[in-house]
Amino acid sequence: MLEAHRAGDAIALRTSGTSGPGRAVVRTTASWFDSFPTLTRLLGMTAGSRVWVPGPLTGTMNLFAAVHATDLGAAVSATRAGATHAVLTPAALSRALAHDVELSDVHVVVAGDRLSRSLHDAALDAGAGAVSHYYGAAELSFVAWGTHEADLRPFPDVEVEGRQGVLWVRSPYVCTRYDGPDGSMRRDQDGFVTVGDRGSTEGGGVRVHGRGGETVLTAGATVVVADVEAALRAATGHELAVVGLPHPDLGAVLCAVVTDADALPVARALSREVLEPSHRPRRWFVAPDLPLTPAGKLDRDRLRRHLEQDRSVGAP
Repeated sequence: MLEAHRAGDAIALRTSGTSGPGRAVVRTTASWFDSFPTLTRLLGMTAGSRVWVPGPLTGTMNLFAAVHATDLGAAVSATRAGATHAVLTPAALSRALAHDVELSDVHVVVAGDRLSRSLHDAALDAGAGAVSHYYGAAELSFVAWGTHEADLRPFPDVEVEGRQGVLWVRSPYVCTRYDGPDGSMRRDQDGFVTVGDRGSTEGGGVRVHGRGGETVLTAGATVVVADVEAALRAATGHELAVVGLPHPDLGAVLCAVVTDADALPVARALSREVLEPSHRPRRWFVAPDLPLTPAGKLDRDRLRRHLEQDRSVGAP
């Protein structure tokens, strides 16, 4: 990456394929490097910083963090030891807290999915020096920055508009094109770009509802899993996951998985208050850890397989 930047060459980076087939995104190196000074200021980084990046560098989020640190002269580490900064997904942060990973005085940067206020607060309670959260995409780079999902504002030099429930972005950090078949990215005549993420802009803030993502058809109702998870996280203050499992009569049944057994009765009770009947999980499970992909995101396929193999841990 650094050599490509010095040579003025474009680069092609593969997306994670979280919400569809992975694709190669072509961008100028300037579309990353031009954001480095702002990021350095927001994170208070120096050449003496040490950045913990536990995820693989094949993930654009992790690669970006490593390139930024290297360009600044800071150290990059795959281990926690001596870190001043950490780059984690919400799922990876939740797991780190569950396993009492030492975060004292570390500035934790969370991306890759929405960071709930409760998980943000839990990291601070565990001693993290600060917690920052950003929303972006492989095609868009930075879009919004803040402390958690309810506290996001456009990243400096980025314009964000909500149009009929979809976020559009005009930014110097957007990629050039896809290398191969078209993906979800669309452009308008005014230079705004979207990848189809749902959201809104109100009072200068940015609310991200995610892409359509995984849906479950249960008893004739189509349920967006991300919406159910967001509602339950906000109501309970606990991290959890929702998936659909096959059901002989309903087609599929919504199942919720919590990692804290004490949170299960509270979550079940609150689900009746915050969710309409068709969106309420019918089965509840407790698991000590949620399976993650190599990129640190929830591995829904593995979670479904685990639940199908061990129905005994579920509560009807």
